[in-house]
Amino acid sequence: MIKDKIDIKSLDLSELKKLVESIGEKPFRAKQIYEWMHQKLVTDFDEMTNLSKNTREKLHQICVLTALKQIDVKISKIDGTRKYLFALNDGNVIESVLMKYKHGNSVCISSQVGCRMGCRFCASTLDGLERNLTPAEMLDQIYRIQKETGERVSNVVVMGSGEPLDNFQNLLKFIELITNEDGLQISQRNITVSTCGIVPNIYQLADKKLQITLALSLHAPNDKVRKTLMPIANAYPLSDVMKACDYYFEQTGRRMTFEYSLVSGVNDNEQEAKALSGLIGNRNCHINLIPVNPIKERDFVQSDRENIVNFKKLLEKNGINVTIRREMGRDIDGACGQLRKRYLDQKGDEQRAGM
Repeated sequence: MIKDKIDIKSLDLSELKKLVESIGEKPFRAKQIYEWMHQKLVTDFDEMTNLSKNTREKLHQICVLTALKQIDVKISKIDGTRKYLFALNDGNVIESVLMKYKHGNSVCISSQVGCRMGCRFCASTLDGLERNLTPAEMLDQIYRIQKETGERVSNVVVMGSGEPLDNFQNLLKFIELITNEDGLQISQRNITVSTCGIVPNIYQLADKKLQITLALSLHAPNDKVRKTLMPIANAYPLSDVMKACDYYFEQTGRRMTFEYSLVSGVNDNEQEAKALSGLIGNRNCHINLIPVNPIKERDFVQSDRENIVNFKKLLEKNGINVTIRREMGRDIDGACGQLRKRYLDQKGDEQRAGM
């Protein structure tokens, strides 16, 4: 973001009205500007043709209109999944994924540049956290993809690089803007937010009583195994995390989704499946079993198909609603952080070669 300029795309309509009035414009201009940014998805004030040249010039002087620059896009030959690498104004890079389903197009967005959660099976966290994304930078991942494909995005998953609840206020603003009737108007029920389990923020989110789906990265049925996979488990015991999830359901009426990445020899045996069944109990929830996507920096191996199917059957036998997540974009660095990591490594190699 350009220093000292107003991040106009992160403003809601009431904030935008105050801004236009402060530069001597009529309040109705706010809605025009809002629609240019959030419906017509323009990337420059000069494209706002129903504004006078003088008004556009004022906006240029005091505001920045966030527009991500596409560096790369990889398209899966297997399922048509598109993986995007976008550059931010400050030179950082993030990635987003477009997945096409029969029920509509779903975009998985990043919420941070990098991540500080340290989950052992995720490439996003290997270089740590660089910074939070603004609401505008989160929105514009969807806007650029919709503009490029010419197809409407109907579902949003905040499950790319970063921990959304570690960027809590910007996440809330993003949800407000993406669901606004003067913008893309994506239903809250079509938004899923993932978290590794930051307990205080799960409670805060529950109190907002939004109708989004909350997906907990569970990945183990007990603290002992979970701590080997997820450092966050050292801060928040599983009993506290599950209480927070129960509170979320009580406040919102929205069933929880539990994400469970299957790692061969770590969390994929019959004992773990029974323990997971006991942990979930009679909760109104859904479990996504995820065959872990191996990354070269770790020695984790994906469970074989037979183990995955047996794990699923055992959960179903105990009355648990479970699916095996369809692997999307496996041939294009589809897992979180892989494309960005490869780009940064390549850039680092080029810089060292030029020294």
